[in-house]
Amino acid sequence: MKARILRQPVLAMALLAVLAGCGGEATEEAAQPPAVTAEAPRLQQVARSLRVSGPVAAYEEMQLGVELNGLRVTALNVDVGQQVRAGQVLLTLDHRTLDSELAQARASMQEAEAALALARANYSRAETLAARQLISASQLDELRALRIQAEAQLATARARRDAAQLQRDFAELRAPADGIVSRRMVQPGQVVAAGTELLRLIRDGRLEWRAELPERQLALVEVGNPVELAYQGSTISGRVRAVSPGVDAESRTGTLYVDLPEPGPLKAGVYLEGRIVTGSGQALMLPSEAVVQRDGHAYVFVLDDGQVVQRRRVRTGLAEAGRIEIVEGLEPGRQVVVKGAGFLGEGDRVRVVADTDTEAGAP
Repeated sequence: MKARILRQPVLAMALLAVLAGCGGEATEEAAQPPAVTAEAPRLQQVARSLRVSGPVAAYEEMQLGVELNGLRVTALNVDVGQQVRAGQVLLTLDHRTLDSELAQARASMQEAEAALALARANYSRAETLAARQLISASQLDELRALRIQAEAQLATARARRDAAQLQRDFAELRAPADGIVSRRMVQPGQVVAAGTELLRLIRDGRLEWRAELPERQLALVEVGNPVELAYQGSTISGRVRAVSPGVDAESRTGTLYVDLPEPGPLKAGVYLEGRIVTGSGQALMLPSEAVVQRDGHAYVFVLDDGQVVQRRRVRTGLAEAGRIEIVEGLEPGRQVVVKGAGFLGEGDRVRVVADTDTEAGAP
């Protein structure tokens, strides 16, 4: 019994000693500063680019209508999305009255041709008789005048025939070029007015991308710069076709036009973000996670003596492949906190470790 009583105090003392040792280790571990990784920014050769959004539009969209007034549409041969060829008849107007007028004009021209043939024959015979002095000179002059008059009447009849033919041709609306019908504002049986838009055609099915840029960025873009558009998991390439020579007086922006030779699944009206490559050059780059956004500004944490961090406000630029450009606010060669920067504040003490040794950021 005495031996059991003696062993209980010994066990209690041993347990207290173990707990005291564990508490010391926890206190020592908690007292260590947070582990972070650090890296110095370095100059890299990068492709300079701009990111801006804009709509896809038709390179040339043709508004089609008729030149006749008050006629009914008797046939509509196309619909939206249909490809058409140059010269293809898109719609037809009621041309019965025009056919009648054309027939009358052709008959009048034939009558004038017959009158001219008779006048020429009479004048030719008169010349023979006049040479033999069988008719007077005045009679010959009258026959010459009749021939000239018949020629003028034929020219008038021919002009009327051509005008009637032109009016008849206007009764058919033909495609002025190859393209795709993008809009239809007419129905069969509708009475149309001259000059009213009836169909819209995207010439050659050609699309382009347009974007509005502020004047500072617009000055960086040149004709021929490559452009990349991301759409439905694919990248569509194009080149800058034109840059507006001026900027809007109110918005201070200008427009650039990007030709898309192979638009793929793109449709007119789609709004996309594009990347415009404006050139290449040296840039001071850091991993993106080294830059912390707070209060609407970008900051980095610079190591002072390798243990204490100082917060620096910086201006960033190009972001690419997990790295970001530091435009101003940081000089090359300074060690900057990378992993763990989001947990730090001004004047915090840190412990720099290798990137592969630990998961930085947790105290």
